[in-house]
Amino acid sequence: MTEHLRSQKNQKKKAFKPIFIIVPIILLLVAGAGFIIHVTAEKKQQQRIALVEDFTRYLAQGKYESLPKTLLADTAQRNGYSNKEIIEKYQNIFTAIDAKNIKMTNLKITEQKDNKYQVTYELSLATAMGQLKNLKYQTYLAYEKEQPKLEWGPNMIFPQMSGKDKVSLTVDEPVRGEILDRNNQPLAENGQLQQLGVVPQKLGEGTEKEKNIKKIATDYNLTEKQITQALEQSWVKPDYFVPLKIVDEAKGLPTGASIKEITGRKYPLGAAAAHLVGYLGKITAEDLKKHPELTSEGQIGRAGLEAAYDETLRGKAGGKLAITDEKGNEKTVLLENTKQDGKTVQLTIDSTLQELAYHALAEKSGATVVNAPKTGDLLALVSSPSYDPNKMTNGISQKDYDAYEKDEKKPFLNRLVTGYAPGSTFKTITAAIGLDNGSLNPNEKLAINGLKWQQDSSWGDYYVTRVADVASVDLKDALVYSDNIYMAQETLKMGEKAFRSGLDKFIFGEKMDLPLAMNPAQISNEKSFDSKILLADTGYGQGQLLINPIQQATMYSVFANEGTLVYPKLVTDAKEKEKTAVVKSSSVEKVNEDLKAVVSDPNGTAHSLSSLGFTLFAKTGTAEIKEKQDERGQENSFLLAYEGKNSGYLFISMLENRQDNESATQLAPNVLQYLHDHYE
Repeated sequence: MTEHLRSQKNQKKKAFKPIFIIVPIILLLVAGAGFIIHVTAEKKQQQRIALVEDFTRYLAQGKYESLPKTLLADTAQRNGYSNKEIIEKYQNIFTAIDAKNIKMTNLKITEQKDNKYQVTYELSLATAMGQLKNLKYQTYLAYEKEQPKLEWGPNMIFPQMSGKDKVSLTVDEPVRGEILDRNNQPLAENGQLQQLGVVPQKLGEGTEKEKNIKKIATDYNLTEKQITQALEQSWVKPDYFVPLKIVDEAKGLPTGASIKEITGRKYPLGAAAAHLVGYLGKITAEDLKKHPELTSEGQIGRAGLEAAYDETLRGKAGGKLAITDEKGNEKTVLLENTKQDGKTVQLTIDSTLQELAYHALAEKSGATVVNAPKTGDLLALVSSPSYDPNKMTNGISQKDYDAYEKDEKKPFLNRLVTGYAPGSTFKTITAAIGLDNGSLNPNEKLAINGLKWQQDSSWGDYYVTRVADVASVDLKDALVYSDNIYMAQETLKMGEKAFRSGLDKFIFGEKMDLPLAMNPAQISNEKSFDSKILLADTGYGQGQLLINPIQQATMYSVFANEGTLVYPKLVTDAKEKEKTAVVKSSSVEKVNEDLKAVVSDPNGTAHSLSSLGFTLFAKTGTAEIKEKQDERGQENSFLLAYEGKNSGYLFISMLENRQDNESATQLAPNVLQYLHDHYE
């Protein structure tokens, strides 16, 4: 009996073993099925997200004809529209408001009953009236032939729309502020422009249309492609005026062409003030990212003062973006702004002088700066050669732009803010520092033999050279003859520490408080000179000195102010700023005495200016740029001129890469005469 019971227990144990094997298998199968279901659900959710993203992407790209393929087949009809009408409604509204930078955020898709899903998201976009932010949309998503599709209604255009609502846009553009000179003469103004355009229905059809387009393109320096692209814009209708370009004059209008007078930006001085005033360009998507307050229509400053003072000049657009019912009754205002006209910016510039100084450079590469050394007022800021800002603002042809780009004289280069070695004009500063620290005795004669010199044999094959072989030289001789060897020796005598100490009183390393981008003036690439040669070269205005013409004029202001440096000022209401005791007045007096002789002495390098018939203080300079000492390099010619310690002006001009028998001095007389007549 006992064995029989034991046998039954053993049989029961064996009967339960398969259950422990089957259960884990079932659990694994259930888990696997759950995983598959999860993956499938995730994939379907991604499909639903992709659908909404497709819809908003078509809006952003203006591909309105693609919208219906994201929608349920009967959704248009159920809302009183056809697919064609949906496409046209988006196209008409989004084109009219100039919708750009359309971005979707906060997309949520949640499951509802009967395999439907609620879709919510937010859109932000730029319009001709400004930025619309975080518009909240809600719709539904359902499956059609196993593909997700969106329910559409007018609220998918703007959330507040329903039925046959429309969108109304009125824009009140601000008047851009003008840029005036010191005498209230315009440097940038708003004036009447002639806009060339075409009226599509007047061009004819077929070969006649092609012939007329070709004639317009030929007569007005356009390409046929430019005209056809303009005609293909979505808003164009047969009787509309389609603008092409701003023209100076109508040349006898070909068939289909028309002229319309519009208000636009004009630059009376043209190329003469382009690098100073700058120009405008159309507002781009990139501009809207940086400046959300802008409207997508209009222009923005692209260079010069138009860019630096753009916010002040442009003002703020006004107008209203609203939703109306089918009859035009206003329902909801989406955006409304009050127009604020731009403010006028008045400069210290004398436009007559500006134009005179530009033409004096005769399209040669160079720059001229004139300031009033007592106040810092900048009277003229000229960079040559230049470009026409009227063309840049109102539509430059590719041919004209390419001509500027390929011009080896680089008309787009602003030489006013480009650093140069100042050459021998800088000897005035070296002399003043030496006089201040007592290392330079103005009456001491240095014996110099020949046209080249080196301190010792450690200089190898490097020599300092000069032009005039004068055996015995003092400070006056050195400035009259512009003797590099004298200045090199005097700089070495005072030493780097004393020389740098004097230079540090000027504006080296300082940022200028001007609305013009420029690098600070530099003494050398490193904080100290790496050789005696570099120290010597710096003393006569070469080495690694980099000073732009505006900075040069600022530094030289000490000689018209008994040692006080006056900072430049370009806007009339800017505060005057100065730095006193940069140089001792006694040192200034001595330098001025010698610079007077540079003009009056028959041996002086600026003696030709004596023919003007009034007393001038001047210093010429030539900075040579070359790889090797025994070769001829590019030479930049400089002239510094003013009328002594009480001068009402200070003139600095630079001629880049001067040719034989050319100099900045030769180009200056007409400008100096004007300055004498009006500022002295």
